Amino acid sequence: MSIQSARISVLNNVAPQLGGRYILYWMQQSQRAQFNPALEIAVEEANTRGLPVLVCFGLMDGYPEANERHYAFMLEGLAEVEQDLRKQGIAFVIRRGPPDSVALQLSSEAALVVCDRGYLKPQKARRIDLSRQAACRVLQVEGDVVVPVETASSRHEVGARTLRPKLYRVWDEYLVPLGARAVRRIAASVHVQSEVDLSDIRGVLHSLKIDHNVGPVHRFRGGTSPARARLKAYLDGPFAHYAKNRGVPEAGAASHMSPYLHFGQISPVEIALAVRDAQVGGHENKAAYLEELIVRRELAVNHVFYDERYDTL
Repeated sequence: MSIQSARISVLNNVAPQLGGRYILYWMQQSQRAQFNPALEIAVEEANTRGLPVLVCFGLMDGYPEANERHYAFMLEGLAEVEQDLRKQGIAFVIRRGPPDSVALQLSSEAALVVCDRGYLKPQKARRIDLSRQAACRVLQVEGDVVVPVETASSRHEVGARTLRPKLYRVWDEYLVPLGARAVRRIAASVHVQSEVDLSDIRGVLHSLKIDHNVGPVHRFRGGTSPARARLKAYLDGPFAHYAKNRGVPEAGAASHMSPYLHFGQISPVEIALAVRDAQVGGHENKAAYLEELIVRRELAVNHVFYDERYDTL
């Protein structure tokens, strides 16, 4: 299945490079190796040019309001990403430092840079900074909302009641499966060293300058595989009573997909397709869940995208 053109934007006016050792995918928001449009675009571009793909991630200390629990969950997911990419023949490197600086350093030998999309001010600023400094073209690919924000609406919406019909009109076009592209050139020739050993997450956590007062929890493990397993168990059980019990905390009707969505470890499109195709639950539960997953969640994205005052009282 081809990726919708509305998900793809060019961030700078640099002409495509004829040289370059690889196609670079700067992974930051979409921290997964499956159902990831940005990764698939990078593979398509690499296949066209006969180049390998290098995926990079920038790990910075002291991310605002993040603590050891957040970092542990994220690193667990990135450890799975590293393994999955290696199986696909894609190189992965994780380095310490501001994410855009890490990407800029590696872009010097890239024919093209692909990045995923974030809507908050720091996320947007980093992508703008990279696109202004990179010596090659930078493509941005949306993979963490169902309907790209500009496609859903061209203005700031006052509430779900105004955004909902606009989403309903177009979301079938975006609720489609995304298959993995086969890598034509294995990244065996890409010798780029990581600065972080994801096989020793406890050691990495200890080395980071972060808030260590809130430690990891065993109930939640980060990564796409745990997200999918939790989603399957949910759809086979509690989901059957979601519409009735979603506002009753003690009823256990929540899916607990939020942390996985936050770190981009699972695609909202993948969740929506699984909900739509669930064998239990019926129309009422499916409609209620998609209302929260798509309408309410993407109303928040609409807000931070169109209102610069989103982070002020």
